[in-house]
Amino acid sequence: MAAEQHEADYQATVAGDATLGFLPGTKIELVRKRNGAVVPEHVLFDFDGTLSLIREGWPAVMVPMMVEVLQQTGTNESAEQLHSLAHDFVMQLNGKQTIYQMIRLAEEVTKRGGQPCDPADYKAEYHARLMQRIAGRRDRLRSGDTSADELLVPGSLALLELLQQRGATLYLASGTDEQYVREEVALLGLDRYFGKHIYGAVDDYKSFSKAMVIERIRRENDVDGRHLVGFGDGYVEITNVKQAGGTAVAVASDEAGRSGEPDAWKRNRLIGVGADLVAPDYRDVESLVAWLWGEL
Repeated sequence: MAAEQHEADYQATVAGDATLGFLPGTKIELVRKRNGAVVPEHVLFDFDGTLSLIREGWPAVMVPMMVEVLQQTGTNESAEQLHSLAHDFVMQLNGKQTIYQMIRLAEEVTKRGGQPCDPADYKAEYHARLMQRIAGRRDRLRSGDTSADELLVPGSLALLELLQQRGATLYLASGTDEQYVREEVALLGLDRYFGKHIYGAVDDYKSFSKAMVIERIRRENDVDGRHLVGFGDGYVEITNVKQAGGTAVAVASDEAGRSGEPDAWKRNRLIGVGADLVAPDYRDVESLVAWLWGEL
């Protein structure tokens, strides 16, 4: 890929949360009108929270680990205060590669007079704990005791099928390490939609970003950014797609409840970085795809 590119911190670029209402008969909230003359050709997806629910609940693993690390500095702050601190910056950085949250943890250790570990070591410890939490989900998928539908954002398979039928090329870019993304994509049976176009975090984190994936898509296909659509529940991919001139679908998924109602925090945050419409999931998939193709 091209030269290294850091993932910027969240910064709202759109004031307020006023929208144009909902697509008729759906829970899809329209933020701005679509240029119906531009047909989508390339569609980029985030993974966790946008398609996969295998890692649902990850903050309940990351934040307590960080509290433990910060307590080891001898700080006088209570466990409750440290939990609030860690939760705030973990969620503020959500959407970036995991290593960025660990870099911030190391900075907080230093602020308290401690000697931090390498952020990569913190990341390895977090991932070991997370894998313990989700091992049962992965095992049940392998054995067939759990269907892929149960661990996907509702409507995901129908959406991917429709997009493929429309002739769009599908890509996946995740802040999770690529080897695990590929494993979980296969467990969910999604590899048939993405093929070789699956990208994830690597050890040299500065050499990977979602913006670099978008740049590669545009360069290798000589594509106008207006023909790009991006789906994501994190600000990074929404920001990157808009910067490229594409259409950004904010996925305000209720990961734990799969309720079909939008997560208000995600909704507001993603509207703030320029999302074009907001969907709680893909139950209204036919209307969503019709809108993307300028038919609504």
